[in-house]
Amino acid sequence: MAHVPVDTRHWINGARVTSPTTFTDHSPIDGTPLAEIARGTAAEARAAVAAADAAFPGWAATPPAERAALLHAVADRVDARAEELAAVETADNGALLRSHRRGVLPRVAHNFRYFADRLLALALSHDDFDTRGHTNHVSWDPAGPAALITPWNAPLMLSSWKIAPALAAGSTVVLKPAEWTPLTASLLADITHEAGLPPGVFNVVQGYGDEAGAPLTAHPDVRRISFTGSVPTAHRIAEAAAAHLVPCSFELGGKSPLLVLADADLDLAADLAVEQYDNAGQVCLAATRILVEESVRDAFLGRFLDRVAKLVQGDPRDEATDIGPSIHPRHVERVDGFVRRALAAGAKALVGGAPDTGLSDASGGAYYLPTLLTDVDQESEIVQEEVFGPVLTLQTFPDGDEDEAVRLANGTRFGLAATLAAGDRERGARIGARLVAGTVWVNCFYVRDLSAPFGGSRRSGIGREGGDWSFDFYCDLKNTVTAPKGWADHG
Repeated sequence: MAHVPVDTRHWINGARVTSPTTFTDHSPIDGTPLAEIARGTAAEARAAVAAADAAFPGWAATPPAERAALLHAVADRVDARAEELAAVETADNGALLRSHRRGVLPRVAHNFRYFADRLLALALSHDDFDTRGHTNHVSWDPAGPAALITPWNAPLMLSSWKIAPALAAGSTVVLKPAEWTPLTASLLADITHEAGLPPGVFNVVQGYGDEAGAPLTAHPDVRRISFTGSVPTAHRIAEAAAAHLVPCSFELGGKSPLLVLADADLDLAADLAVEQYDNAGQVCLAATRILVEESVRDAFLGRFLDRVAKLVQGDPRDEATDIGPSIHPRHVERVDGFVRRALAAGAKALVGGAPDTGLSDASGGAYYLPTLLTDVDQESEIVQEEVFGPVLTLQTFPDGDEDEAVRLANGTRFGLAATLAAGDRERGARIGARLVAGTVWVNCFYVRDLSAPFGGSRRSGIGREGGDWSFDFYCDLKNTVTAPKGWADHG
């Protein structure tokens, strides 16, 4: 794969495992078949959980310093193979190669290093405290096997965001990568083996959600489930987890707003808006609903359209490309369905509004034009539902009407993120405090610190991960209360 050998079998208990059948993985860049992937079933899911369960006592008892050293060894090997990982990831999911090289792969290694270092800093214990002379000691006990189900839009980075804290916390892992992008998960299995992780501590089961993912999340020996993906799938996982009272962490859909206030730096606001086309709009945090104060609508729009006109769409391996393909032809059809229904309902496309058929036909890939729709109603499907493509909408609110701005911004079922462009610090803080979102960015976008909590409100998710919140999730918190009396006197 991109001149990199990739084993397409599962990774279970420190060995490669085949399945009776396979499925074909295609590149979104040109539609070419990349590999035949082992197609997991309940049998492979059960074997992986059994391996993780058997490895759990030993891994949980491994001293924190030793666990941290192994995670650093994983990070070192990610860095050493960064070029290979970037090439494979781009071929598999179509995101820009330059982004993988400069941002994504360094972030993967950082995920492992951060949680390794945080483990050592915490020493997995809080400060003791006193209750009427009794000592309270709070500790984090590793929870057990964790089932991690990850999406296709940033496969390796989002996998490592879950794997690193789970392993640091002393839990073992079964990873089920998205069937459209399984390749770098397999390479990561090789890396963890080379770094010295014991067999069964990290396992990878490939396949479809209903065939491999469902039996994994329903397994009675799984003690934590972390999922990034769609709301309907989260419902099914939650139902399965409820049977065994398994805690879940869900990072789900988004329909985030970008509010542009009249006093904002409009050049900055336009830059922030164009940034929402990153990864062909396949970013859960993307601020796809642009809400502009009426008096600056035209000035903002002119700047925005000038920038969009300069975007280059094409092969993501080309350094000059700004927007690559969508993940799959079926996904292009889904995105286009949203746009066509919006246009039929009266929306106008100021730019884009259709697949890039010329590029798609010439390359064999799956490309959709960056799109901006106006004349949309707040209650319309295009405003309310996550499209997950390069499709933005533009609405306005009356000058000075902060209540209306907040009403529009909060007026969906989601609450993952929000972005605000403002010139007046006090006004920006006042509006930002009223936005329903797990993350609010003011005059910036996608600034992420692993120490911060991450997650969504409303239908955008359950729970928070990142920093100490990750340890809270992947562990069971225990309080030990010790009396001052009753000890034998050994003089």
